Amino acid sequence: MQKQLRAACAVLLAASAGGMTAISAQTPTMDTQYLSWPAYTGDDLELKVDSNGTHFTLWSPAADGAEVLIYDHDRNTAPVDTLVMHRGEQGTWRASVPQQLYGKFYTFRVNVDGRTLAETPGIWAKAVGTNGERAAIIDFAATNPAGWENDRGPVVENITDAVIYEMHHRDFSVHPSSGIAHKGKFLALTEPATTSPEGAATGIDHLRELGVTHVHILPSYDYNSVDEANLPANQYNWGYDPLNYNAPEGSYSTDPGNPAARVNEMKQMVQALHNAGIGVVMDVVYNHTAGGDDSNFSLTAPGYFYRHRPDGTYSDASGCGNETASERAMMRDFIVRSVEYWAREYHIDGFRFDLMAIHDMETMDSVAAALKRINPSIFVYGEGWTAGDSPLPAERRALKQNVAQMEGIAVFSDDIRDAIKGHYSNAADRGFATGKPGNEETVKIGIVAATAHPQVDYSKGNNAHAPYATAPTQIINYVSCHDDLMLTDKLALSMPGSTEAERQRAARLAQTIVFTSQGTPFMFAGEEIFRDKHGVHNSYRSPDSINAIDWTLKTTNAGQFDYYRNLIRLRREHPAFRMTTAEEIARNIVFDRVDSPNVISYSIKNNANGDEWKEIKIVFNGSTSAFVARIPRGDWTVIARDGQINPDGLDSSRGGSVTVAPTSALILARTR
Repeated sequence: MQKQLRAACAVLLAASAGGMTAISAQTPTMDTQYLSWPAYTGDDLELKVDSNGTHFTLWSPAADGAEVLIYDHDRNTAPVDTLVMHRGEQGTWRASVPQQLYGKFYTFRVNVDGRTLAETPGIWAKAVGTNGERAAIIDFAATNPAGWENDRGPVVENITDAVIYEMHHRDFSVHPSSGIAHKGKFLALTEPATTSPEGAATGIDHLRELGVTHVHILPSYDYNSVDEANLPANQYNWGYDPLNYNAPEGSYSTDPGNPAARVNEMKQMVQALHNAGIGVVMDVVYNHTAGGDDSNFSLTAPGYFYRHRPDGTYSDASGCGNETASERAMMRDFIVRSVEYWAREYHIDGFRFDLMAIHDMETMDSVAAALKRINPSIFVYGEGWTAGDSPLPAERRALKQNVAQMEGIAVFSDDIRDAIKGHYSNAADRGFATGKPGNEETVKIGIVAATAHPQVDYSKGNNAHAPYATAPTQIINYVSCHDDLMLTDKLALSMPGSTEAERQRAARLAQTIVFTSQGTPFMFAGEEIFRDKHGVHNSYRSPDSINAIDWTLKTTNAGQFDYYRNLIRLRREHPAFRMTTAEEIARNIVFDRVDSPNVISYSIKNNANGDEWKEIKIVFNGSTSAFVARIPRGDWTVIARDGQINPDGLDSSRGGSVTVAPTSALILARTR
């Protein structure tokens, strides 16, 4: 997930392993002025429509004046009215009219130090027109699909019970083989009974068949890089370039110029997934904005929402030209209220924070606490690193190594990622699953979810050199995501001369480690059918020919899909893989002494976490040679062996000397 600087800062990739954690001791002097600005404590910023009319409230303490421009249309027209705003309390400006202006559009325009700034829809716009240029006044109650008041996501007692599937709207549905009518749209996930040309389930039915509990959708707020007025151009972007944080992206709706359509169609998507028993995780990017001086933040309260260097330039821990200042009252308030809004209005079930370590821990703690008050099943996770240096001191950052101090927050494990498949920054580098010795102890760190374990030697870890999680609920395990080389491409480039069958075996072993490790498993869409991105590691604006999932592969690689489906089923049916405390892990996981390189053998004992299986024996053989494991005598059921898996059992074993094939996992279980 290494973030890189992109053209026009169109997207931010997640920084890796440690990212950038070096701290400068500097304190940007220009930022001290903002400490005296009053924070607004009300809940009516931007827009409120009630029986008394339409009311506008803007927080802009440094403004000399402000006005609201009213429009009949979302773009390319002159205003039909201009409302002069009057100074209010705590740095606000206010204007009201006695009419309910439903159907109208508006922008704010402020004057600072004698300069009239460009128009902005404000930072709190919840509905917008084409390209997010103007905010819209709509009746949100009228956007609710039928039965919305009864809509609920899945109940999740612990995040470790989740199986997270990361997907992009276009990737998932745009290929001709998807059989989906609303290609690349929110509504694609509302269509039942869609199939590939070979008759295999696609779309939402595929997700249900696979067995994932949550879809992690790449940014779906209104972002900057796709021209919604020219959608036939089929522009592509991941969406890590935020424009309007609280309105849905127009290119994913059937009518970007209709603000209500965006809202309604996104709600339909959430409702359809919930009806299928699947939760929705929203990818959020509060750490930077697409623009700097011309962002909605800067056009509202210039300078306040960002960190700066001593010379007045933007600090840039995001690698995209700026970074927001979460430690300031109104930025923190914005982040917390924004996620609360998505949870309440759209019934979102979880949030993934991009470059979370740019934010301070107090803000992230506030986010988690606020969301849990709305829905105890909501969970929050993010990238515990930055892409560059920041004035925010390390001890305040929401870094991976600080996760123990953040209740209710989880971080991605770059430890297990790089150890399994090879380092993200070197395409040719191999890992444990592809035959490179020396990664065994780091894989073990992943198996125990970065918690303290008496048999894990952290001094031999590749990334972390000490336990950093106090519970497995703080760790997200993965080998691949939208960033960097996806697993299929990584295997092709690091295993030159290999056959596809050999690479599929390596993928099965890699994901078996992820899905049987403690913590929460996370996978990238399409890997279950062994799709690739043609070796493109940074496909943030690549065409559909690179990013789209070809659903004919579900039939071509049916064995791979069945393996993933059964692996997910194994995890969901057996709580031993989903322990919730470090104490349970230390007590129930026992590693065997193994002298062979690229082999890990261990047991999960004591009917762990209430599992029906008294003991589970797991052997990972990442070497190119067979390994003879010593299994205690007893009545064992063979769950996985030689690239095959069945939670109900493949056959039985009496233990003793059991051969583990190269590049494969052996899983045995016994009830007594």
